[in-house]
Amino acid sequence: MSNLSRWEPVREMLTLREAMNQLFDDSFTRPLGMGVVSAIPAVDMYEESDQVVVKAALPGLKAEDVQISVSADLLTLRGEFKSGQEPKDATYHVREYRYGSFERLLRLPAEVQTDKAKADFENGILTITLPKAEALKPRTISIKAR
Repeated sequence: MSNLSRWEPVREMLTLREAMNQLFDDSFTRPLGMGVVSAIPAVDMYEESDQVVVKAALPGLKAEDVQISVSADLLTLRGEFKSGQEPKDATYHVREYRYGSFERLLRLPAEVQTDKAKADFENGILTITLPKAEALKPRTISIKAR
């Protein structure tokens, strides 16, 4: 049996601020023909029977550089990819390294227990495990015969 999830087009649209940032980046800082490289990290989110798991690719960051918050059904990731020492008098031919601050908001597919959430950071991958609320976990009800 497959699970149906509600399609929310607003989630897929860029915010006005992100669109303006991309417009200015493309117009003033990138040569023509280069694609947009966003500082927003790539994320995988999946649901298991008793938990929701979120994995985010954050190469080059340390655990203390990332802030995580969960409220109601919304998970927020914040941080900043900092640019390194830039060489003087350099002409870039390819510049794909992403930098800048980011904020990623993810709507959770189920109600979770925020006080039991765990986060692990290993090799640039942040893994957040959010146990589902007790009311949502499947329960077995035993039948007593008389």
